[in-house]
Amino acid sequence: MESSVAGSFENGVVLITGSTGFLGKMLTEKLLRCCPVNRIAILVRSKKGFSASQRVADIYKQSLFDRLRSEKPDFIESIRIIDGHLEESSMGLSSSDREWLIENVNFVFHCAATIKFNEPLELASKINIQGTENVMTLASRMKNLKGFVHVSTAYSHCPRNEIKEEFYRVPITANELKNIFVDEESCSKILEDWPNTYTFTKAVTENMILTNGNHLPISIFRPSIIGCTKSEPEPGWLENMNGPTGLIAGVMVGFLRTVPNIGSNITDLIPADYTVNALISVMWDTVNRHKQLNGVPPEAPKIYNYVSCVESPLTWGRYIKEMHAQYYIAPPLQSMWYGFYIFYTNLIVGSILRFFLHRLPAAFMDLILILTGKSPKMLRMYAKTESMIDLLYNFSTKQWKFENKNSRELWLLLSKDDREMFRFSLEEFDWKSYIKSYYYGIRRHVLHEDLSNIEKAMSKNRQLLWLHRLFVVLIISAVLQLCWTLIKILN
Repeated sequence: MESSVAGSFENGVVLITGSTGFLGKMLTEKLLRCCPVNRIAILVRSKKGFSASQRVADIYKQSLFDRLRSEKPDFIESIRIIDGHLEESSMGLSSSDREWLIENVNFVFHCAATIKFNEPLELASKINIQGTENVMTLASRMKNLKGFVHVSTAYSHCPRNEIKEEFYRVPITANELKNIFVDEESCSKILEDWPNTYTFTKAVTENMILTNGNHLPISIFRPSIIGCTKSEPEPGWLENMNGPTGLIAGVMVGFLRTVPNIGSNITDLIPADYTVNALISVMWDTVNRHKQLNGVPPEAPKIYNYVSCVESPLTWGRYIKEMHAQYYIAPPLQSMWYGFYIFYTNLIVGSILRFFLHRLPAAFMDLILILTGKSPKMLRMYAKTESMIDLLYNFSTKQWKFENKNSRELWLLLSKDDREMFRFSLEEFDWKSYIKSYYYGIRRHVLHEDLSNIEKAMSKNRQLLWLHRLFVVLIISAVLQLCWTLIKILN
C-alpha cells in the first residue's frame, strides 16, 4: 500500500482528458505543484483555428498558474501536449502519440465532458459516452496502468430522491443508444425523467463502465456543484459563469432583478480545490485497492459521491444573504443598476416579473442602442440568461438525499500530512469566509475588477440607489393614479 497520496505518483506519467476545462486545469496545477510526477500528458484538440499547442500556451498564462510558476518556473517542461479528439474512434491520435501513451501512462483522470444541459443528445452521447469508451479502450492497452478515475456528477441519477454510491438502472444502454436515430420526439422518450442530456449521458456512461470496466483499475468520482477555490492556489479563484456564479454575478451588477425563490433549499456547493484534492485521493485509493486484489477483477468499480450536504449543509438563502452583505461593502463599478431582486415561486408570476423587470427595460435599452447606431443586444442577453436559469431550475428547487460513505471513509484513510496537503473533508467548513472569497473571486475573475476601485464603485452605487428609489416612487405613483382613475370610471 502506498503510504502517501503524493508518493503514489512518484516518477509516474499521468494522462488528463478535459485539461482545458475548469476542473482539468485545477487538477494539472495541483499535481505539478504537490506530486512528484514525471510527466503529465494532456489531451487537447485544435479548435477555432488554434492548434493544441497554441491553446495550451494561452491557458498556462492564466493567474491560476502564478503560484506554480513561482515555485516551479520550468513546469511546462513536465507537460506533454497530445492533439486528440475524444469522440473519434481512434481519438484522432497520431500513431507515435498512441504508442507513447500505451507504453508510458500509469494514471488516467478522465475529466472531459460536455456539460451543456441543452446539448443535443447525439452530440452529448458522442462526447460523454463514446468518448469515455474510447479512453477506456486505450487504457486497456496501457502496459503499466495503475489507476483510472472517471469524473461523473452527483446528479447523474437525479430522477431519484436518494442517491447512494452505487449503480442504478438506466432506460437504455450505450450500445442501444448508438444504434438508434434520435429525433426530438424519441429524445424525450429516451430521457424519461432526466431533465437534460448532460445528466442522462453521465448515467448511461456509468452503466457502460460497470459493463466494460471490470478489467481496469477504475473508480467513479461524482462531484456536486463545483464553486470557487477555498485557498489553493489562491482563495476565490474561478473562471466561468456556470451555476450559482452566473446567478450571483447577474444580481451583483443589477442585470438580474427577479429569480426563483430557492432560499430554504440546500445548495450542494463544493470548493474547487477541495474537489481536486478528493479526486487525487480517489486515485490513490483506487491504486491501493487494486494492488490488494492481486489482479482479481472487483465485482464493480467503486463510486465516490463528493457532496457537502451530509457534513456541512448550506442553504441558498444563506449563500445569497452573505453574498449580498459583501455587495454593500464592495459593489461592482460596472453595475448597470442597483442590486436588488424579487423572488418568485409561481412560474406564471415569474413570467410577469420577468416581463416588467427584464424585458421592458431591455427593450428600452435596445431602442437607445439602435438610435445611437449600435447593435441591440439586451433582449438577446436576457433571453439567453433566463434560458440558463430555466435549465437550472430543477436543480435549485429539488432536494436530494446523498450518501457519501465511501468519500468519508477515504478521508479517514489519509495520514495527517496527506490531510494537510489534500484537504477535502467538509466537516465544520467555514462557509462565511468561503462565501466572502467567492464574492471577491467573482468581482476579480469574472467582472475583472480589483479592490482599488471600491471608493468609486461605492459612489456610483449610492447614485444608482437614489435612481432606483426614484423609479420605485414613480411606479407606485403611476399604479395609484391608474387605480384612482379606474375607481372614478367605475363610480
